Amino acid sequence: MSEHKPSSSGTTPNPVSSSQSSSHKVGFVSLGCPKALVDSERILTQLRMEGYDIAPSYDDAEVVVVNTCGFIDSAKQESLEAIGEALQENGKVIVTGCMGADSGSITSIHPGVLHVSGPQAYEEVVSAVHEVMPPKQNHDPFTDLVPPQGIKLTPRHYAYLKISEGCNHRCTFCIIPSMRGKLVSRPVDQVLEEASRLADAGVKELLVISQDTSAYGVDIMYRTGFWQGRPVKADMQGLCEALADLGIWVRLHYVYPYPHVDRIIPLMAEGRVLPYLDIPFQHASPSVLKAMKRPAATEDNLARIRCWRETCPELTIRSTFIVGFPGETDDDFERLLDFMQQAELDRVGCFQYSPVEGARSNQLEGRVPDEIKQERWERFMSVQQEVSAKRLSAKVGQTLDVLIDEISAEGAVGRSIADAPEIDGLVYLDEVTGLQVGDLVRVKVTAADDYDLYGDLC
Repeated sequence: MSEHKPSSSGTTPNPVSSSQSSSHKVGFVSLGCPKALVDSERILTQLRMEGYDIAPSYDDAEVVVVNTCGFIDSAKQESLEAIGEALQENGKVIVTGCMGADSGSITSIHPGVLHVSGPQAYEEVVSAVHEVMPPKQNHDPFTDLVPPQGIKLTPRHYAYLKISEGCNHRCTFCIIPSMRGKLVSRPVDQVLEEASRLADAGVKELLVISQDTSAYGVDIMYRTGFWQGRPVKADMQGLCEALADLGIWVRLHYVYPYPHVDRIIPLMAEGRVLPYLDIPFQHASPSVLKAMKRPAATEDNLARIRCWRETCPELTIRSTFIVGFPGETDDDFERLLDFMQQAELDRVGCFQYSPVEGARSNQLEGRVPDEIKQERWERFMSVQQEVSAKRLSAKVGQTLDVLIDEISAEGAVGRSIADAPEIDGLVYLDEVTGLQVGDLVRVKVTAADDYDLYGDLC
């Protein structure tokens, strides 16, 4: 029943294993981004430590927790539908997550929910579960084992590593800071200890996430911590250098293009960190970026990208953009298309501007009609499709490292270093046998389409 929705492009079910011997069972539905998924994992880990089991279905659960997403209107609607389904199927529902920051938006539609809390409210959620179902009196933490890495909703071979909460930026289209608060960085030794436990448990890939990975440590004055007897500076570079020593894939998400990101590129060129940057550029027109109040809006991103690729030719850049932002003119949009053709970004997502309740951008003048938003979105995606196909076709004949995600009767499906799970492309290996999920193999690319690769084992 637990569900993880890592991006707006789709929903992937993630059933959580459970012991069938206990009646102390909690159902769990997790919606939203990977950052919300980590919140769900923390709640589940605490419940498991207290002797609760995780139910695989509504019928088996004595109470259901729904971790909501409230970033855009469609995500809010999906959260409300999930709450309604849980109420109908089970009747006892606890709500948490980003949408829970505005409890009235939930209780006005679903007054039957037992408790509502906002994001990161781990203890409050667990206390609400206690109210419905007190912990077992005979619980023995030494026999009700929890793995050292905690409960994970991802496959065993990869995991999300959240390094901070909140965000100090005030982008006009975003309401995340009002829901998750200002930036709060985790102590670097705690982050590295968690990463080490995950690596020891067999995780092959760590996906570093936060609201702003580039800003890690700024709120704690980049305070030095100690890990395995050595000092580590609590900033992006120090963290990446330490994570590189684990000897597994380290992938960076949600990186703002500040100048100090330049110092991470040599680590990628040396093969210590995956040559992959997830950078939400959002637009290319200075006037639109100014209206968005984007950090680093004045940076010459084309020049930065050229410099990065000179240092690390294998670098993959993923990004997201918004079309139809209030005030976006035809000239602004043409400038965006020109940027896309010159930057040749590898992986791109595009959204039509949505007037999220509470966002300051809703007050801006120059609303773009829906039909023009749609037209611009279609043109944008057409341009990017050509770019993606060109860059992938250049990989035909190359030999790549591929991490296997899925085995089926038809063969195996994996990802290269250029592909993050759930949001990027795939590498298809037809009619191969003898592989297991989590294997790291060498693959010669034999074909490519607009988004995926096809190959043979070397």
